[in-house]
Amino acid sequence: MNKLTKVGCSALCSSLAAISVANAGDLSVTGGATMTFVSISGTGPGSTTGNPVGMASAVTFKGSGELDNGWTFALSIAEGDKSAYSSSNIDIVMGGLGSINFDQGDSGNGIAAYDNVMPTAWEEPYGAGLSGHVKTVLGSGASNNIMYTTPTVLGTTIALTYAHDYGTTDTADKTSKNSEDKNASSYDVTMKINPSFGSEILSGLNLYFGGSNVERQTNHPNTDDQIEGVGAFTYDLGPVSLGAMVSGIYNGAEGTGDTFNTYKNSGFGIAFNVNDDFSVGYGEYKTRKTGVPYSNSISVGGEGQRTVEVSSIQAAYTMGGATISIADVTADNSGFTAANDMKATMVQLGLAF
Repeated sequence: MNKLTKVGCSALCSSLAAISVANAGDLSVTGGATMTFVSISGTGPGSTTGNPVGMASAVTFKGSGELDNGWTFALSIAEGDKSAYSSSNIDIVMGGLGSINFDQGDSGNGIAAYDNVMPTAWEEPYGAGLSGHVKTVLGSGASNNIMYTTPTVLGTTIALTYAHDYGTTDTADKTSKNSEDKNASSYDVTMKINPSFGSEILSGLNLYFGGSNVERQTNHPNTDDQIEGVGAFTYDLGPVSLGAMVSGIYNGAEGTGDTFNTYKNSGFGIAFNVNDDFSVGYGEYKTRKTGVPYSNSISVGGEGQRTVEVSSIQAAYTMGGATISIADVTADNSGFTAANDMKATMVQLGLAF
């Protein structure tokens, strides 16, 4: 990590010249590069691997400082391949009053932060080369949003997230942006509880809850508010971590254009740290379509057209700044297409600096 320190000074030119020097804070730069090889096979569309070699790189700038009253602030700016802007956020930590975060839509706030908190050796089952087109909760996280997080009291932390115009991101200062679509404001509430009660056996238990509501514009009479919810737990005991989760999405569609308007998700994961450098894990994630709009007479199809299930076994080994990861992924009924069963194997070399 390269660390840059910026020092600012101001000078007052007069007969009694004075120079004051103030430390404006620190700016650090971190980054990494990854190289992957993926092999995909299956019985349906998308089963052709094509060029199996991939590469990605990213750089993140992080600035921090402190106010006279002890409050701290931090800025994070992420850039992807070819210096393409990705996202940024500003976090103000107000001591015992909690913190306020201003985010430009990096899916790190609101219910999106709890879309899948299951233990893994590397990635979510659907995040290692073969998604299967499962559904996950999103809420205000992918929009310009403001999140207030309370101090942790009795092991409980609550966060409130608000997006004024759901779906818009990266709005510049002194400007406004409106998507002028069916979406209006959105509100998220999330809670994390560590109910240890001073007990060592419960110190590794964490409970997660979250809900989101996206308001719809009044000029879309056949669309209700979108509602999302999630609940999960994880438990760490020595080198073993395990967890399970459920979530649901109601997209508000009540017209004839959508065959389904509700998605139910479930998943679990288990990871084992063999030592400080090597870990293995297994996880599953399932999405099931349900809820047919009252005015829709379209056939809902069989179970294979309504359920996608992705499972993955993974391993990761770290050597200093390098990590070698491998995942074997299976997706049943990928893309909600019956018998579209696919398999993928991915190997990745990650380098961090």
